[in-house]
Amino acid sequence: MRLAQRARTVQPFHALAFGQQAADLEARGEHVVRLSIGEPDFGAPPAVREAMREVMDGRPLPYTPSTGAPALRRAIAGFYRDRHGVEVDPERIVVTSGASSALLLVLAATVDPGSEVVVADPSYPCNRQLVETFGGVVAAVATTAASRYQLDPASVERAWSERTAAVMVATPSNPTGTSVPPEQLAEICALARARGAWRIVDEIYLDLADPSPGGAAPRTVLAVDPDAVVVNSFSKYFGMTGWRLGWAVLPAELVPAVEKLAMNYFLCASAPAQQAALACFTPESLALCEERRVELAARRRAVLDGLAGLGLPVPVEPDGAFYVYCDVSGTGLGSWEFCERALREAHVALTPGRDFGVDTAETHVRLSYAASRAEIAEGLRRLGAFLAGLRP
Repeated sequence: MRLAQRARTVQPFHALAFGQQAADLEARGEHVVRLSIGEPDFGAPPAVREAMREVMDGRPLPYTPSTGAPALRRAIAGFYRDRHGVEVDPERIVVTSGASSALLLVLAATVDPGSEVVVADPSYPCNRQLVETFGGVVAAVATTAASRYQLDPASVERAWSERTAAVMVATPSNPTGTSVPPEQLAEICALARARGAWRIVDEIYLDLADPSPGGAAPRTVLAVDPDAVVVNSFSKYFGMTGWRLGWAVLPAELVPAVEKLAMNYFLCASAPAQQAALACFTPESLALCEERRVELAARRRAVLDGLAGLGLPVPVEPDGAFYVYCDVSGTGLGSWEFCERALREAHVALTPGRDFGVDTAETHVRLSYAASRAEIAEGLRRLGAFLAGLRP
């Protein structure tokens, strides 16, 4: 018996591997500061938790439609209207078992074997693995601090080939926390649209991005490209990581194909999670999520100041998500060894750049500031002691 080729070649997500090592240390009674996983410490808003308790009272919980409960699709459409100023037909929204499932469905519907998908290096590793699951080819574009570690129109143009089927952008990005400037995102979308390629935009961290100088909410790609494919999630802004609930906004012509795929792959997302998620869109829950976004911005400032004091440069300050991507090359250690030793010697869990691509694999480390302020402060203190031990 033989494993399938994709099972033999798929790469692990090293952030989770370091998380397991951290768990092993904790099982031995050690206190590990976990700055490796992108999991907000807040949890779901109280109204959502209460809604879940109510729905789990023993009532029947039948399957929802494969595209999601109609009430939740309407609520998500209302969120785009009220927060982002764009009208989205609820029929274009598909509710999924997390954003990863949304992307899986989108790529299943748009990528054939040999199709190329242009992505930035660095970028979230699972996105690349999903492209390859369907026989697609990842056209990874090395980025630099000058482009905020993001694709820009010129780099997309250089990466283009006759096999290009899609451009995938994450804004803000994991691992860098940086966004694509709106005017550049519009140019990238216009370029791809003119050549008949899909524009797939990961907006999982959009609502954790900084507002405009005038205080307006960050702008969704749908404001400049209404037919872009958007992937989003309840995990980050709403703090519902373990609930496994996400959504996609699709151009109308893509909905029937994705619906059929969803029927076959997942049937539907969790019915109780969908019902409880309606409480995300109450004024109280939304106000709380905004307070949390402001808190995360304050944690970011503390991390950036702390890393600067430790001599660990962050080439581009993030403007969203809850990550900083710092350069550890000046320590004399590669990123993998840096993370291994920081965990073993300082009991601080970080994520090596190897997860996110090739170009910064050995020079950069991702730090997540989704942990509490107290844990962040302790983690920075421990890293300072660790670095002091490295210096002759």
